Amino acid sequence: MKLNPAQNEAVTYISGPCLVLAGAGSGKTRVITNKIAYLVRECNLPARHIAAVTFTNKAAREMKERVGQTLGKKEARGLKVATFHTLGLSIIKSEVKHLGIKPGFSLFDDKDTMALLKDLTEAEFDGDKELLQSLQTAISNWKNDLKTPEQLVKMQLPAAEVEFARFYQHYQNHLRAYNALDFDDLILMPTLLLKQNEAVRKKWNMRIKYLLVDEYQDTNTSQYELVRLIVGERSHFTVVGDDDQSIYSWRGARPQNLELLQKDFPGLRVIKLEQNYRSSERILHCANILIQNNPHVFEKKLFSTLGQGEKLKVIPTKNEEHEAQQVVAELMAHKFMNGSNFKDYAILYRGNHQSRLFEKTLMSNRIPYKISGGMSFFGRAEVKDIMAYLRLMVNQDDDNALLRVINTPPRGIGRTSLEKLGNFANELRVSIFEAACHPRLQDVISGKPLMAIEQFSRWIVELSDNAERGDTIAVVRDLIKTMQYEEYLYETSASPKAAEMAMANISTLFGWISSMLEGDELNPPMTLLEVINRLILRDMMERGEDEDDSDQVQLMTFHASKGLEFPFVFMVGMEEGLLPHQSSIDEDNIEEERRLAYVGITRAQQELFFTLARERRQYGEVINPEHSRFLDELPFDDVVWQDKKQPVNKEERQRKGEVGIANLRGLLNKD
Repeated sequence: MKLNPAQNEAVTYISGPCLVLAGAGSGKTRVITNKIAYLVRECNLPARHIAAVTFTNKAAREMKERVGQTLGKKEARGLKVATFHTLGLSIIKSEVKHLGIKPGFSLFDDKDTMALLKDLTEAEFDGDKELLQSLQTAISNWKNDLKTPEQLVKMQLPAAEVEFARFYQHYQNHLRAYNALDFDDLILMPTLLLKQNEAVRKKWNMRIKYLLVDEYQDTNTSQYELVRLIVGERSHFTVVGDDDQSIYSWRGARPQNLELLQKDFPGLRVIKLEQNYRSSERILHCANILIQNNPHVFEKKLFSTLGQGEKLKVIPTKNEEHEAQQVVAELMAHKFMNGSNFKDYAILYRGNHQSRLFEKTLMSNRIPYKISGGMSFFGRAEVKDIMAYLRLMVNQDDDNALLRVINTPPRGIGRTSLEKLGNFANELRVSIFEAACHPRLQDVISGKPLMAIEQFSRWIVELSDNAERGDTIAVVRDLIKTMQYEEYLYETSASPKAAEMAMANISTLFGWISSMLEGDELNPPMTLLEVINRLILRDMMERGEDEDDSDQVQLMTFHASKGLEFPFVFMVGMEEGLLPHQSSIDEDNIEEERRLAYVGITRAQQELFFTLARERRQYGEVINPEHSRFLDELPFDDVVWQDKKQPVNKEERQRKGEVGIANLRGLLNKD
């Protein structure tokens, strides 16, 4: 496909700093890959002197592949396509002697950091998880703002932060003693080094002669500074971004960095990519009108040549259950009328907790679906735990299930005892559960672990017998109560709210199992074994399907949908308190929520549906939310509210009827 004039200008402008304002669906990846090819082929710049930086490994991998297809292996040799953190890591590895760390340094992940902070604060915090989380966030924010413990000592800090700053110093001392770095150090250390050491800075200015940065609106302070130092005085760089799609302020992203560029690089060339190759004119018109309510440094207006398209539809519903039913009913009818595939549909929501009812409704209608960017219901640890108990109840030979739950919650059966039990089972050539019930087990394990294993296996046998003979629903309820899982969650979760949400997931799972055991008008009652097998199959399908080609409805948060596109999109939960989210309303951060709505709208290629519930349960209470203010900001003539009478065009009704009959004939002919 030929580049349009704006794309072509963005590719061929190389004599100074360049900001490409790339609207949604405007072909920014094509610009980046073509620009790399242009630099190598037309400007004779060896690929080893070019670096392209993005935010995720997935984006870096895709960009590498695209460049490989455009250039070929030989020409692309030495090209650096990396995330900010991998670029930082490569600078650190090259410059260990200047940084005062030993070459074989180790990297701390979030869990390592949390464990170290817990040890350091034991006396003061007494294991308070919320306080620990706040400390970890504070240290991360300080590092992202390039503030070292030594600098903080000289600053006038609010009283509440003084203690945190002291622990930051202890934490850094320990990292140094362990010759370890954490995730934020991968940007902080190279940035401070380039800032303070001119010789090292000049070396990297020569090594990276052209820098390209994708998703520039998502950079934080330290990433912005790292870019500035790498490009040096020559300022040969292109950054690609869209201030209207900046939705990560909670991760430290600063859309103001686009504005800062003009100040730091007065010769900055700004090129706008406004032609959208994704959506209908009507969808883009609505997106443009909505986002105009935000202040802008750079004005831009997306346009499309893909035709006017259908009006956007708003579907008000009674409550969240009704909302899920309506979305699935609309989706099924729409699929039938249009002869489309399930993968053409996306259901977007503000928070992961909203997915549960949609999963349940899709599952009961036997519609395949996939959760992206958030954890699937069956992927959650608490759901996996309860499922493992139930799998063990219906099949005692399920070794994986047993190993997951025999010491969850803890029963005093440690790793050594489990290793002995596993070896004993191998020796007898039986399942681990059978070995746990074997009279000779006392020859291998003794004391408290032996008692705990015997008690556990007796309990499972008892539950299994009761489930077969009596009230299965009562037995499942009893299982969840007697294992003291709730207490375990409150002890181990990051916060009481996290434990509460995990228990809500277990309650949802229990509800699904109960309704499948009882059956209804359409579905006969099932045995516990049949229920568990159905749910296991659902989980396996979810994990086993090929990511791109499987025909499944896509479920994801607005945040996870960024960069993706779908023919038909449902934006659900369009209510005050959900979108915009209540925390953003309280913090007066409506602009970012509006950008989130804009991202959602611009995912749709052909048709867009909004749904809202007039009544919703929240923390055990029933509330009556107002519809989202963003619906009122859309152009009146482009939106149809389903509960308001709309005149129906006779020709339109006839056309739809004919399409439906044609699709029905097509289905019959297939058989």
